[in-house]
Amino acid sequence: MSIIERGRNLFNTVRTGAQNAVEKTQQVANTVTDKVADTTQRVGQFVDGFEDKASNKLRSLNNQLLGGSKPDRVYDGHLVGAGGQTFPPGTPLKDIPGVTPRNNPNPTETFIYVNGISNTKDQQFNSMQAIADKTGAKVVGIHNATEGMVADLAQCVKDKLDKGTNPAVDSMADTVYSELKAGRGVHLFAHSQGALVTSRALNDVANRLRIEDGMSKADVEKLLSKVQVETFGGAAANFPDGPQYVHYVNNKDIVPTWFGQGNGSGVDEWARNGGKGAVIHRFEHGSGISGTHGLGDAYLPQRVDFDKARAGQFN
Repeated sequence: MSIIERGRNLFNTVRTGAQNAVEKTQQVANTVTDKVADTTQRVGQFVDGFEDKASNKLRSLNNQLLGGSKPDRVYDGHLVGAGGQTFPPGTPLKDIPGVTPRNNPNPTETFIYVNGISNTKDQQFNSMQAIADKTGAKVVGIHNATEGMVADLAQCVKDKLDKGTNPAVDSMADTVYSELKAGRGVHLFAHSQGALVTSRALNDVANRLRIEDGMSKADVEKLLSKVQVETFGGAAANFPDGPQYVHYVNNKDIVPTWFGQGNGSGVDEWARNGGKGAVIHRFEHGSGISGTHGLGDAYLPQRVDFDKARAGQFN
């Protein structure tokens, strides 16, 4: 056998060996991939199952502690207007008679207010009247229904993780989207969990503008700049860029300092984002839950006109 033939045979042997090695490697990779996919699916099923069981456990505990499901749930995501009357989600904002200041029946500005946990529709209405009297604006509510403290806290966790459905989130997202598409700006007020609802709804609006309307990120942010947002003791740590934000944080209030915009000095401040250009007004006030976290007791007295707040003029 010539040297050339020997070289050719050696080359074929090496090539055959390499092909076999590649095929075996591919078989191993496919096996590993299948096992990973199967494991991932099983983990996902376990998490979903655990979440369902945990939700059912929490709801059961809530019913035991508070005597059953609260009737307030029927108003979840509904819009609230003058006299506490409610309107189905999707009702145009212009068709809702808002709550007006006691000393001004014809205000020129409208706020949309979403409440925090453990607030019934009637309690939200009382807050709307307080907001109207303080700001001089008409107020329309988007109701974040309560089913009791335990269930409300469970919903907060889901809102943090952007999991499951929340009628208040859907209602706010639809309202904001409709107003923006009609060429109108909106002014949002949010307290406590209401900030989570607002953050999640604004993310939904941004995604809808990008996916359904094909807008670029820059154009989405430009359109969202027509949205003015004020949060009070908010439990949301992150907001999408675009809207104009003012966040009020009582540094004695554990809700915003632990779960929201922080106290301004924590080691985890890097993980919080109030939205591009957000103004965060921190102060110290009160003691106890109502004294540090209550909208009327702790936060509304700190509120100043939006333009002044955006300019940092809080004194």
